[in-house]
Amino acid sequence: MSSDIFSIKGKVAVVTGGSRGIGLMIARGFVEAGARVYISARKAEACNQTAKELSAFGHCVSLPADVSTPDGVQTLVVAYSQHEPALDILVNNAGAAWGAPYDEFPETGWDKVVDLNLKTPFFLTQALSAPLRRAAEFRPAKVINIASIDGISVNPQETYSYAASKAGLIHLTRRMALRLVQDNIVVNAIAPGAFASEMNRDARDHEADVSAHIPAGRIGQDDDIAGAAIYLASRAGDYVVGATLVVDGGVTHAR
Repeated sequence: MSSDIFSIKGKVAVVTGGSRGIGLMIARGFVEAGARVYISARKAEACNQTAKELSAFGHCVSLPADVSTPDGVQTLVVAYSQHEPALDILVNNAGAAWGAPYDEFPETGWDKVVDLNLKTPFFLTQALSAPLRRAAEFRPAKVINIASIDGISVNPQETYSYAASKAGLIHLTRRMALRLVQDNIVVNAIAPGAFASEMNRDARDHEADVSAHIPAGRIGQDDDIAGAAIYLASRAGDYVVGATLVVDGGVTHAR
């Protein structure tokens, strides 16, 4: 077995929502593993600052864009094309959540979440098909959709659009995978559990309480999610097609 089976050194990656949370964890893992990484986020200042910080460990460039809109998707695609002709790895991580009681749940909360969590991964991947196919001429290109365990099992919070969008993304991953593997583009998903982030403030602010309900006895750490993404992005993940890798310390089984 080749010693570089888990290597992504020299590969080129785009990580949406890469300025914080799980996107930042993955982006940093990629940079430290020797990939050339381009991060995107809606807030330009935060995106620029994160890229500057990650540049201390390797190659990281900020490409601010609001990928929740078609114009934002095109902004990112055009900006990326000015740097690289091909794309080895696309991580569709940008996401949103909304919680409200059933009788009060607003359509705006539905549309915002479903558009970004479910619609954007499809259309951004579609828009980046040319550079992905260019990379795939030499080795499998990779698309990694960041789903959630809330798309697999139900949590007690009333996050209707979030749960629906993540369940949809898991099935969309399967459908996209079957089509894109014909172009040597391998599509998979990761379903994270509790990781400290702005979106999961409970894990961030109440780590001990959250950890008490996790079979592994702790919340996820940066390397846990970065390692999962590196596995799927590397040669080791080439034959994994349309799968969803659950990274949750056992929570899904315990629910």
